[in-house]
Parts: sequence; C-alpha cells; structure tokens
Amino acid sequence: MITDFFSYRHDALHCDQVPLADIAARAGTPCYVYSAGAIRARIAAYDQALAGVPHCVCYAVKANSNLALLALAAAAGTGFDIVSGGELYRVLKAGGDPAKVVFSGVGKTAAEIEYALEQRIHSFNCESEAELVLIDALAARRGVRARVALRVNPDVDAATHPYISTGLREHKFGIDMAEIDAVYQRALALGSLELEGVSCHIGSQILDIGALMEAVDKMLALAGRLRAAGLPIRHLDLGGGLGVAYAPGTVTPDAGAFASAVRARVEGHGLTLMLEPGRSIVAEAGVLVTRVLYRKHSPRKEFIIVDAAMTDLIRPALYKAHHEIIPLRRTALGTVRADVVGPVCETGDFLARDRDVANVLPGDFLAVCTAGAYGFVSASNYNSRPRPAEVLVDGGAWRVVRARETFEDLVRGETAP
Repeated sequence: MITDFFSYRHDALHCDQVPLADIAARAGTPCYVYSAGAIRARIAAYDQALAGVPHCVCYAVKANSNLALLALAAAAGTGFDIVSGGELYRVLKAGGDPAKVVFSGVGKTAAEIEYALEQRIHSFNCESEAELVLIDALAARRGVRARVALRVNPDVDAATHPYISTGLREHKFGIDMAEIDAVYQRALALGSLELEGVSCHIGSQILDIGALMEAVDKMLALAGRLRAAGLPIRHLDLGGGLGVAYAPGTVTPDAGAFASAVRARVEGHGLTLMLEPGRSIVAEAGVLVTRVLYRKHSPRKEFIIVDAAMTDLIRPALYKAHHEIIPLRRTALGTVRADVVGPVCETGDFLARDRDVANVLPGDFLAVCTAGAYGFVSASNYNSRPRPAEVLVDGGAWRVVRARETFEDLVRGETAP
C-alpha cells in the first residue's frame, strides 16, 4: 500500500510526513495509525463528483467510529450512516449534525428509536413493516413525525464475501422488491410517518460497479413507480459498499468515477441522492503497526510471531482477508515465505499465511496495510488482551486519539465476591 499518504522515504515508511517507526517507538505497539489527509481526499472525491446535484455523503460509522475520525468527517461536511444508538452517541460527541444522520439496521430497539427521535435525525431506513409500526407509535407519543425510507432488497448479487453480501432475497436485510409497493400503501395509514425515500445497500467490498449500477437502475424504476402512485418520494439512498484494493494487482473502482456514474443515472430525476461510503473512505487511510517478537521454524513452516493478533484485526481470521504486510524500514535481507501470527491461543490467530514477507528480525516493526476500516471497531479483549492505541497523523503532526487500554480497563465494571 504505497500511496500519496503512505510512502517510503530514505527506506523508512512514512504516514504523511511522519516516520511510522517514530510513532511505534513512542506510542507503542500494536497501534492503529490513520492519515487525516487520506480521509479528507476520499470525502472530497465523492463530493466533487456529485457537485451540482442535491446530495449527502453519509459516512458509514461502522467502518471506523473513532471520535477524531468522526470529527474529521463532520468538519468535511459529511452526514453519517449509523446502525446503533451507540453510533449516534459517538456522532453527536464528535460534533456531527443529527439532521444529516440516517439510521439503518434490521434490529433497532425502542430505546434507540426514541433516542434518534429526540435528537431529530434526518431519517430512518426501515427494514420491515413491524419497524414502521413501532416508529410510528413512538413518534406519535412524542407528537412528532418521523421521516422514513423503506430499505429495499433489490435481489442483486454483489459478488463479494457471503458474510458481507446483503442484497439477495435470502439475506435478512430489506423488504422484497415485489412487496414494497403494497407495504408503502399500507404505511400511508400510519399518521406519524413521512414516507419520503427509498433505500438499498447490496453489500460491502464490491469491486464490480456493474452490480451497483444494476441496483441504481432498479431503485430509480421503483422511485418512479411509487411517485406515479402518488407517494412523495424525495430522496434515494443507495447505500455504500465500494471496495478497495487489499491485494496487489486488484483493480478497484475509483470513488470519484463511481460517484460520477451514479450522478449520470440519477441527475434529472428530482431526487436528493444519499450515499453511505465507509470502507472506501477510511480503509486505505489506516495501517496496523506491530512489532516482531520471535522467529520460529518448524519442519514445515516458518513463523513470524508479532504482538498484534486476531484480537486487534480479525479480518484475516474471519474472512480469510488479505492485508499486505510491509516493513517500516526496508533492508537488504530480502523476503521469506512465512506465516505472520499473533500471541492468541488459537490456530486461527494469523495475519498472513504462506506469504512472501520481509525477512524481519525480532524487534523490527511491520505495517499491516489497508486496516483503517473494520479494524479497531472489531477488536476484542479475548485472552484478556488490552485493545491497541489509535493515532491520527495530519501532515507533520500526530497525536494519540485513543489511549491504549490498561489491565484496569479490562476489569472496569466487573465485581468479585
């Protein structure tokens, strides 16, 4: 992952203008390091491509919910796509505008809905009739009207990992396209709802924009049909899902080019366009920095044992996901075929398997690339491991934006008899 924001200078890997080895030495490892410049650039790519059409880029908080990153996104003018009350709390703490928040997810609780109504968020993406009825009742109790969009399951195959594909009929998300007209008509009888949008999200880490554009066409046809039936459809929420390059040689769609293609389809329909990118904004803006603890050789394997683990970055163990792993300092020692593994007592605790990686020695540092999305947010305390620190780099300056957890943090809230 050598980009404008992560590059080697004099054989030392830098984030923006800061040597990552300096951060590792002072902040400790493992630690996540994010580039503020990279995040701003990705947000700008979406906004510039959509300039001139009514739109809102709603950053998907689930990708990375660190307060400093949320504040950065809010300052850049984004809205936010949330999937829990906790994410709404984070957005508000970071200075996000609740009027630019959309609430997605299949299992919103009554308490979460009440909290969102109290904060006057933009709208709810509703995924069932039962949810519509609950939101209507809670809004009526408050004497307000809740703006809602129905999330449609468009039956489009995102051609991605089955765990992060969400747009087929067998998935739990959304309302079937064949049922949506009747659901909207029945929802008209609910007096505390404003039925003003349609939404969809077909999955994550999508590399073929053909599937995304198929969903766009289906959603535009649906919006036209509902409008013809007299429903005041004002906004079209197309979700997120644009993929990034984790492995070398992967051809990925450019965020700006994708947004331009969507704009070409939607422009002229009189709809406010909403997109919910997450991974494509923050994934390539972050790395996980780890220190080599040991080298170990078995009759069949070479192991590089590091201080980062599946508890810090679960994607390789959960999805068999590929993350490039590169040294913080390039040397002439060449490469070695090895497994890069962590300290957790699980055979599944690996960051790479049978990979040609730098022939590093104990005490050296490595960067696990493209780790800005679904990294820290999925971290756990399994094996009673404190979660890592998070660092934000902005040009030539850096600061810790989440302190490393301590042993005391591990037992906070617990009691012993």
